[in-house]
Amino acid sequence: MPMLVPISKSLQNALEKLSRETGEPISHLISSALTHRFHVPQHTLFQVSTSGALVQGIYERAVSGKVLLDHGDFGLGTFENLDGEMVVLDGVIYQVRSDGIVLNIVDDVGTPFAVVTHFTADQDRTIESASSFEEITQICDRYRDSDNLFYAFRIDGHFAHIHTRAMKATLDGLPLAKAAAIQPEFEFIDVEGTLVGIWAPQFSSALNIAGYHFHFLSEDRTKGGHLLECSGENLRVRVDRLNDFHLSLPESEEFLRADLTKDTSKDLAYAEQVHKKENA
Repeated sequence: MPMLVPISKSLQNALEKLSRETGEPISHLISSALTHRFHVPQHTLFQVSTSGALVQGIYERAVSGKVLLDHGDFGLGTFENLDGEMVVLDGVIYQVRSDGIVLNIVDDVGTPFAVVTHFTADQDRTIESASSFEEITQICDRYRDSDNLFYAFRIDGHFAHIHTRAMKATLDGLPLAKAAAIQPEFEFIDVEGTLVGIWAPQFSSALNIAGYHFHFLSEDRTKGGHLLECSGENLRVRVDRLNDFHLSLPESEEFLRADLTKDTSKDLAYAEQVHKKENA
């Protein structure tokens, strides 16, 4: 919830002077000061487990939802036993189930893989129109000034078309590619909502999903999932440049004994793509 707090004229003048000198918006300066005062990590991506472990079927709980929210208010992931898609937005965890139902998670749930950050936008732009997900990512590329950092993207607005999927709960050990082959997919038309996305550099491919990874959540919190395709107009794009990365590794017997030296990029790419024709 936005807060209006009166400040003295001298403090206002000091903020305006520092803003002119540094080129940073006053809102960023205030956010940085509060972050330092309350020891909240800023521009930090917190990740649970690795994409390689997920590809190999390690779906058991690594951390709790409570721990996840301690490290971020914005992000994405999945749930224990691969039970649906996770969207973390405005400090709330949402579960998009394989039956299409969206749940506001209030109980302490487990996650085998997730990435979150305390979202603080460095840029605030507008996309007038985009006819495809590929076009949106091409526009987002312009807002990245490096291929060697992580970025969080929040895109709000009206979407003419949204195509998503949601993983179906399965047992540990079933490879992600096989689990993805039976994923339910959903189509939404003319919907207001938010894309929650992370861009990861290529060098992180052994740990994360390199490139763009987006989940969708409708404004009324009734629709969502892992984004496969979309189009929209008048989309507000906010970007958070992340220069700090923290990785929390599971200590389960399954993870400790897993062979994570294998190249899982092909299986991961397969899991990320559309499978509707295969399911038909």
